[in-house]
Amino acid sequence: MENYIFFKLLPIFVPASLLQPLLDALADLPEWYGVKAMQANWIGECTGCYFDFKLKVNGEDTGETLSAYSSSPESVFGAAYLSILPSHRLLHGSSAVRSALEKSFQPGRDSLTEVTAHNLFTGHEVPLVISHKEAFDAYLDTVIGIPDCSEEDLSVARALNLSWTTVLKSDEDGNQTLINSDEFSGLSREQAFDSITQKAREQKTGGHLTSSKLRDWLISRQRYWGTPIPVVHCGSCGPVAVPEEELPVTLPKLPSLKGKGASPLEEAHDWVNCKCPRCKGPARRETDTMDTFVDSAWYYFRYTDPHNTDRPFERQLADHWLPVDVYIGGKEHAVMHLYYARFLCHFCKDQGLVAHREPFWKLLVQGLIKGQTFKEAESGRYLKREEIDFTDAEPVMRGGGDIDVTWEKMSKSKNNGLDPQDVVQQYGVDTVRLYILYAAPPEQDILWNVKTDALPGVLRWQSRLWQLVTKLRGARQLADPPSPSLLKKKELAETKKIWANKNYAIEEVTSHFTEEFLFNAAISRLMGLTNTLSSATVRVAQHSVEFEEALAALVMMTAPMAPHLASELWAGLCQVENPLSPILQRGGDVLQQVWPTVDPEYLEVPDFVELSVLINNKACGTVTVPLQVSKDSKRVQQLILESPLVQKHLGGRSIKRAILSPRTALVNLLIDE
Repeated sequence: MENYIFFKLLPIFVPASLLQPLLDALADLPEWYGVKAMQANWIGECTGCYFDFKLKVNGEDTGETLSAYSSSPESVFGAAYLSILPSHRLLHGSSAVRSALEKSFQPGRDSLTEVTAHNLFTGHEVPLVISHKEAFDAYLDTVIGIPDCSEEDLSVARALNLSWTTVLKSDEDGNQTLINSDEFSGLSREQAFDSITQKAREQKTGGHLTSSKLRDWLISRQRYWGTPIPVVHCGSCGPVAVPEEELPVTLPKLPSLKGKGASPLEEAHDWVNCKCPRCKGPARRETDTMDTFVDSAWYYFRYTDPHNTDRPFERQLADHWLPVDVYIGGKEHAVMHLYYARFLCHFCKDQGLVAHREPFWKLLVQGLIKGQTFKEAESGRYLKREEIDFTDAEPVMRGGGDIDVTWEKMSKSKNNGLDPQDVVQQYGVDTVRLYILYAAPPEQDILWNVKTDALPGVLRWQSRLWQLVTKLRGARQLADPPSPSLLKKKELAETKKIWANKNYAIEEVTSHFTEEFLFNAAISRLMGLTNTLSSATVRVAQHSVEFEEALAALVMMTAPMAPHLASELWAGLCQVENPLSPILQRGGDVLQQVWPTVDPEYLEVPDFVELSVLINNKACGTVTVPLQVSKDSKRVQQLILESPLVQKHLGGRSIKRAILSPRTALVNLLIDE
């Protein structure tokens, strides 16, 4: 049960001793949004275990070992039979018991066979039964029948006239203890569960807690392009591993690939026919290859040491570069690829090959771009657009016939695909990229429809960015050279607002880029800064360094998403006459600039805050209050009532209600007119 790879059926088997750690470690992955629950459900609860049995026919050992699952391992001494499905490998492979099983098999009935199973843990021998069922719960194909624990097992044992030992005794309180269970008799079920599974593990006869949902991972494929499986098949020795000194086994060069029948490697006779490493007799190489997702379960280790010819990777390099900070992938990988990548990382940690247990710390599962799909209502056949009449509000088939309209993952077979080059040709690559990023958060699906508001909005925003650069260049070409000292009080307040909005945008966009990956929110924040700069007066653009630096930051933060547009805008900014900020004097392309940072003074917490005062929804001025009381509506009301501004506007009238905004520095006083 603890073999990690075996080649009889060519699965990679996840050992039971690793399942519970894989399940428990999900709690250490707080940023695997939406996938943790899928993996937990896929693994299942590790509440049972397997026990190993040796199969016999007429009392003779057949050499076959069978592992059977029990959800109540503490009751294993009460087993009455082993049950397998009709689809079990013993009935369909080349096993030594196949003929004995086929002789007794009666489809649709529980079939008692002459094969018996010797429990290597208890020493008891029980008959093997072929179940009438087509499937057991979860993904089991072999179970232990224990009548004390299951009404169904009891019914089967009675119907087949089997004998068994009672192993559970209940007291007046309903608690159960073990009887007739060797040294475990007298223990409670909970105590016996721990003791029996522990001893079975020590004896290497099973006992590793696992889930009934456990599935083996079939890695073999009948393909040429794959890693050759290093096994040869000998008529005398059976399957034999290729010696380490002869690794790696490399693919032979084939003149052509037929793509039909068995593995293409069957045709490479000089490669297939070889000598057995053990007896030196004639043998044949394994012609199946490993599927490519075997490599995808450990490739991240190889990236840390790609040129190593002696071993997969050096621990020092793997420990330096791993674990991966952010993994970006589709949700279709949630339980298979990501699960086995985790399994191999856990395995490598247990083998002392790496220091970390989890391969990917943060997970970003992106959504799909879906296309509009048209199906013939009667047959469900996917239609091409030329088969549809779009004249009326509702599309119909040309020649008549109703259509079902849905949104599905783009696919040639569904006739709902789109050539990206056509869209790029029409709108430009930056516009298409911005549209995709702006249409939805990355984890959500996008319904591809360029007539929606997202694309026109993106086009307008790009135009406004161009207008802002033109606005600054035009303002600096006016007669007066730029001089911040020429700005009046109202204009200075405007520059202060621009400065605050710039810093807020840098703070938010940087966070969206590096932490939440909310590119749609980043674009929205950049649009907000664009609005602030667009509303600025020409004199502010002409004389303020704040406008210049905010526009420079805006272009730099746009660059990762629209590099071509941003490069053109930056080239225009660098040609502004009489620049006030050293930022525009650095030279180089926009992608070579240092990412903008928040000004230190913006991060300082002020002692006072200016509250905008409204009376009956009409602005009347501002009042300065201490920051520490700015969120306390009663204290704020008291302070503003005492202020000369409010005293002047109230004129002795009483306040019915004071509304303090939770988001902005604003208070609205409702009074009697």
